[in-house]
Amino acid sequence: MYAVVDDRNQQYRVQPGDRIQIHLCRGVAEGETLTFDKVCLVGGEGAGRIGTPFVNGASVVAKVVRQVKGPKVITGKFRRRKNSRRRRGFRAQYTVVQIESIQG
Repeated sequence: MYAVVDDRNQQYRVQPGDRIQIHLCRGVAEGETLTFDKVCLVGGEGAGRIGTPFVNGASVVAKVVRQVKGPKVITGKFRRRKNSRRRRGFRAQYTVVQIESIQG
């Protein structure tokens, strides 16, 4: 069985046992449980169910594994002949969750 969940306008295809990185969820600790109620599609054995836009009564339960930082992205601006340079870095933060079960 698999599902497509919507988490803050990002969609993920998940199965029980999968580990996915989602955008940082503030205020959750390792070991806590998250429930995704916005399920766009449930598929698997037999016929699947497609939501309009979400499947009624379906949810996905996930356990928070840890918080991680993504790779560093460095951007730069350069204006020739002006002695003007700017360099800025950024690291996105993610929450790693493990999918426990799919209901619905």
